[in-house]
Amino acid sequence: GQNMTSLTFAVSRALAKTWKPGDAIVLTSLDHDANFTPWARAAQDAGVEVRVAEFDPATGVLDPGAIAELLDDRVRLVAVCLAANSIGTVVDVASVSAAAHEVGALVYVDAVHAGPHHLIDVKALACDFLVASAYKFFGPHTGILYGQLDHLASMDAYKVRPAPSDPPEKWETGPPSFESSAGVAAAVDYIASLGESSPTRRQSLESAFSRIHDYETALSQRFLDGLAPMDRVRLYGVKTAGSERVATFAIGVEGMRAEAVAASLTAKGLYVWSGNYYAVSVMDRFGVDDQGGLVRIGFVHYNTNEEVDRVLEALAGL
Repeated sequence: GQNMTSLTFAVSRALAKTWKPGDAIVLTSLDHDANFTPWARAAQDAGVEVRVAEFDPATGVLDPGAIAELLDDRVRLVAVCLAANSIGTVVDVASVSAAAHEVGALVYVDAVHAGPHHLIDVKALACDFLVASAYKFFGPHTGILYGQLDHLASMDAYKVRPAPSDPPEKWETGPPSFESSAGVAAAVDYIASLGESSPTRRQSLESAFSRIHDYETALSQRFLDGLAPMDRVRLYGVKTAGSERVATFAIGVEGMRAEAVAASLTAKGLYVWSGNYYAVSVMDRFGVDDQGGLVRIGFVHYNTNEEVDRVLEALAGL
């Protein structure tokens, strides 16, 4: 599809047709707004209750138990991220899926930010739907939707009459972008090339993401160690490197607005983002809107120790 947001609006509109007043859905305050507002709008149109599972602002962690506490037989859907685009938190989606399915709810996973960092396995996550964006894993601006076939077949898609009635085509509005599809395949092949040569591309991807995880964890630890002595720099979210986070960090600098920090780093050739990065609920939860949100600093497999050190030096200079 065009992008993750468009695909999510399409699925939310279709699923909402099956909801009725008295039903409920569960969203989280950790999610990008593209996995929040489409569902909230659909629920409003259908007269359905919206329940929000809160992450812990002290730790940056979203406990699956916080979602489980909101589940009952009225809940029709749980929308949750695999990795937070704002602060890097990784969510135990498999546990969320298990709890949601016990009450008959569907699980919709935003894996956009996890894409460049984690091997995504929909079977292990046991989710009903999962969305990703190829541009996040070094490809073109194309959205990707996985859905269990029975769901995609039974749901009523908003489409033109001549379009196919079977999935996946009934969900693909208009001609597909063939050049983007070629770019998506090339991006996947590129990631696979980072792994060991294997009989299948999937095995190469498994090897590649194992290497990526180890390397990015080392970069994360280097960054966290360098950040620790800086009294005026506050890290928001998980304070350790490892499986609970990806190498994406949100910081604030005492006495400076977020955009000023970003401008200072950009002037040194260090490209970061300030504001809310569409994670509106996250910034509300942290209460940082009055300081212009936070500054997001992210590392991936092609970043180096020297680049981490340049960021740390620039922050120390502030």
